[in-house]
Amino acid sequence: MINFIKRLLDWLYKKKCYCCGSSVENIFLCSSCSENIDFLKEEPISTIEDHLFFSSTFYSKNIKKLIRGLKYHNQKELAFFLAKIMFEYWSKINKKSENYIIIPVPLHFNRIKTRKYNHMDLVAQEFSVLTGFKYKTDFLKRIKDTIPQYKLTKFEREENLKDAFKIENKLPLDSNILLIDDISTTGSTFLEIIKELKRNGYKNITAFSISIPEKNSFYTY
Repeated sequence: MINFIKRLLDWLYKKKCYCCGSSVENIFLCSSCSENIDFLKEEPISTIEDHLFFSSTFYSKNIKKLIRGLKYHNQKELAFFLAKIMFEYWSKINKKSENYIIIPVPLHFNRIKTRKYNHMDLVAQEFSVLTGFKYKTDFLKRIKDTIPQYKLTKFEREENLKDAFKIENKLPLDSNILLIDDISTTGSTFLEIIKELKRNGYKNITAFSISIPEKNSFYTY
C-alpha cells in the first residue's frame, strides 16, 4: 500500500525540467537541456592579481535560468546541477588534481536576511561532494552591504566593493583556495577578495565562476 501511494505521488508530482518544462525524465534538468550547455575552453579567462581565473560557461539561455532560479526563486535543488556543470568543466582542466578548499563568495547579512540563504553556499556544498574538496562558508565575511553591480562602470564597481570583505576565521597560509561565484562580469568581486587574502598572507588562490557574460567585459587586473 505504501509503495502504491509513493508511485501515485511520483506520478502526480513529476519533476519538470526547470529549463524546458518537460516531465519525461522526472528531473530538474533534463538530458536534452544539459547537452545544450556550451562549455568554454579549458583555459583561464584571465588573471586577477596574477592568479588564474576560470569560468565554465557564458551567462545565457539555460545557465541564466538555472542561476536565477536558485538565486531568486528558492529553487535550491538547482544547486546540484550548477555544481555538476562546474565539475564537468573542472574535470577537464589541468588543475583538477590539486587539493583545494572551496570558498564561496559571501553575501552580506542583510541580503541573506532577505533571501534566507546564500545560493553559492549551496553550490559549494554540492561541488565539494563531487570533487572531494573541503569547503568553508565561515572563512570569509562580507562586511559591506554593496549595491548591485550590473549597472556600474569599472571604476564604480571597484569603489562599491572596496573593503567589502574580511577574513573571519583563519586557514593555514599554504592552503589552496578556490573562490567560486555564479557570474563574474568584470572580476571586481574576485579582485577585492584576492586583495584581502593576500593582505593576510594567502598566496595560492584560484578564482572560478559558473559563468561570464556573452559580451565578455572581463578586465585583467
